Amino acid sequence: MRESVSITEREALKLKVIDLVADSLPDLLDKIDGRVVKVAKGPVTLQTRGAVVKAIEVGFRDRVLNVITDPNIAYILMMLGMLGLFFELSNPGVILPGVIGGISLILAFFAMQSLPINYAGLLLILFGIVLLIAEIKVVSHGVLAIGGIVALALGSLMLFDAPEVGFRVSWWVILPTVGATAGLFLVAVGAGLRALSARAPVGGPALVGQTGVARSALSPEGQVLVQGELWRAVARGAPVAEGARVRVVGANGLTLTVEKAGEGGA
Repeated sequence: MRESVSITEREALKLKVIDLVADSLPDLLDKIDGRVVKVAKGPVTLQTRGAVVKAIEVGFRDRVLNVITDPNIAYILMMLGMLGLFFELSNPGVILPGVIGGISLILAFFAMQSLPINYAGLLLILFGIVLLIAEIKVVSHGVLAIGGIVALALGSLMLFDAPEVGFRVSWWVILPTVGATAGLFLVAVGAGLRALSARAPVGGPALVGQTGVARSALSPEGQVLVQGELWRAVARGAPVAEGARVRVVGANGLTLTVEKAGEGGA
């Protein structure tokens, strides 16, 4: 194709761009009757006049494929599948995200067999997901997360290799999808970081900073009463007399480290 023009079907017939013009299917069958065409086995003469036309219904498989082969639908299915597997790996035993993710990912791969996939874009998306997963395991102060989001965005732009014929993901799909992925990831990681940095809810570490009363002289070992519970304790610094108020400054298993309340700047 070196030059393109916009002409009517009559002009195309006159210029021999097409062989004939038919007004309907029966008219087409009449006009091509007697024509000789070349096939793999040799020349064949068409006998189409009065031929019975049998409509072939589109099957369920083809109808599903027709829906999911839309580049935007295939892309959403792929991202939904990866996110489902991501949350299943980060929260083992939830099951539902893994089931939805697996089904979505299989449908996406089924659709992509009919689409012109750019494997560089697909690898970038996979690499972005890997970076997001790695952020949970490795403390990178957000570097891996940012890299993962950038890789996702670039991979989404490059995913399909024929944008000139309409096979591309719409910006109206890319931006919300990447934004939602980043948002869900940040929420999940933020919750994990808060859980890691939060004070232990039970046991000795939860009592650090609390005050209590020495139930026996600590010189340096003895017992203290903290929040209604009796603990074995070791005094830090000067001995503590029985009945004195103490503050918990550390915990080692079932033994607390305490000091007199008012010491250490408190």
